[in-house]
Amino acid sequence: MRQEIKNKLNEIEKKERVNIIYAIESGSRAWGFESVDSDYDVRFIYVRRKEDYLCLDEKSDVIELPIDEVFDISGWDLKKALKLLYKSNPSLLEWFASPIVYKETEEASYIKEVIPFYFSSKKLYCHYKRMAKTHLKYVDKEQIPVKKYLYILRCILSSQYILDYKKQPPIEIERLIECELPEKLKEDMNQLLMIKKSSDEKQCVNHMSSLDEFIMNSLKEDMPFIEDREVSWDRLNDVFRLIIDAYQNDV
Repeated sequence: MRQEIKNKLNEIEKKERVNIIYAIESGSRAWGFESVDSDYDVRFIYVRRKEDYLCLDEKSDVIELPIDEVFDISGWDLKKALKLLYKSNPSLLEWFASPIVYKETEEASYIKEVIPFYFSSKKLYCHYKRMAKTHLKYVDKEQIPVKKYLYILRCILSSQYILDYKKQPPIEIERLIECELPEKLKEDMNQLLMIKKSSDEKQCVNHMSSLDEFIMNSLKEDMPFIEDREVSWDRLNDVFRLIIDAYQNDV
């Protein structure tokens, strides 16, 4: 499957006349709780020709392939990605924390080097708490999709990690469990993981009172004070120019 994904990325480069500098797996496979029928959520960052960034009719900043039962493949233009990094975009930060990497160029390392300067504990904490509450709204009263259960718990554990360590949380659920979940809840959590990995995406389970209590108590907590800071565009502008210059004759 890895080779098939690489072939699709190569086809995108040729068809769109771009260079893909970074490509990873996101979603449940990267988080560590894919189902037997989970698709592949491939995300990438690409670079266009230098002249494409200097024209009045701007090119699209997103490339998306038609979604099917196996693949969900899409990517962002370098300029879009760097603008989102300025805002400490959670999705982009997770891309660069993915344990499953399909392609990584030297130019991608330039972006990685500046991520710590744009990481915002406050923005990511609020994002994960908000996502946990959003997923909770769609939970059935009697049974809950295992997928939703794990989404909610992963978001809560990620927000707690940010408070405890003041840095970006790992995206793998097992690492979050080890760092943030109380010992008495780990057995129930691991049971959920086993069910998710051995069933399909629509599998539901009865509520687990221990995990429900943990979720509700976590979401009732008041918003803690998290200091934020102003950031400059300078590093991102430098990275943008550096990468564009590196590829001006390659596409």
